[in-house]
Amino acid sequence: MAFIEFHDVKKVYRSGEVRIEALRGMSFEVERGEICVIVGPSGAGKTTLLNILGGMDSLTEGRIILDGEDISAYSPRKLIGYRRRDVGFVFQFYNLIENLTALENVELASQICPAPLDAAETLRAVGLGERLGNFPSQLSGGEQQRVAIARALAKNPKLLLCDEPTGALDYNTGKQILQLLEDTSRKSGMTVLIITHNSALTAMADRVITVRSGQARDMRLNPHPTPISQIEW
Repeated sequence: MAFIEFHDVKKVYRSGEVRIEALRGMSFEVERGEICVIVGPSGAGKTTLLNILGGMDSLTEGRIILDGEDISAYSPRKLIGYRRRDVGFVFQFYNLIENLTALENVELASQICPAPLDAAETLRAVGLGERLGNFPSQLSGGEQQRVAIARALAKNPKLLLCDEPTGALDYNTGKQILQLLEDTSRKSGMTVLIITHNSALTAMADRVITVRSGQARDMRLNPHPTPISQIEW
């Protein structure tokens, strides 16, 4: 059994008489500890896929298995615990609380988890040991994204979900963030899913899933991932 399994997952949004099929029978697998890059154009269903896997949205049909658990059958109450305990989220925009310091932003997330990592140590691990007392407005975009990653990692999750994590960053800063995600997966064995429209990033992945029109149109394994430091785009 794979760590993540999508079985014919469908998601339909309705607005009055309008029916929008965001996912049209999505099926794929991801193994534990892999870096998986999910690539495709805007509107392909990438973010819907991630929101359902992260327990932030529900599916219409199908099944999703994570670490042997059928999360698609969870009640709303059980999904709250799942989001708190098992999943870390990193988004394109950092979603930091402006009147809290970097340390307090990370501590806020770790307070809701059963086995969190130390917030200060996690910030040091992402290179922000000198910035613990700074507010988001005092940090660069790359530093704010590092705080967001530290906040996700401090939960000590099974799975790290990243939705266009470099989309708001310049090239060099974005590359540093991807290096951090790569290092995190390789050192800790954490499973990392990265949603992107940038096909150049597929070279860093253990597994590449191409999404178009709400379906996984192609899935391939990369036996020799390229270090992010060697990738140009």
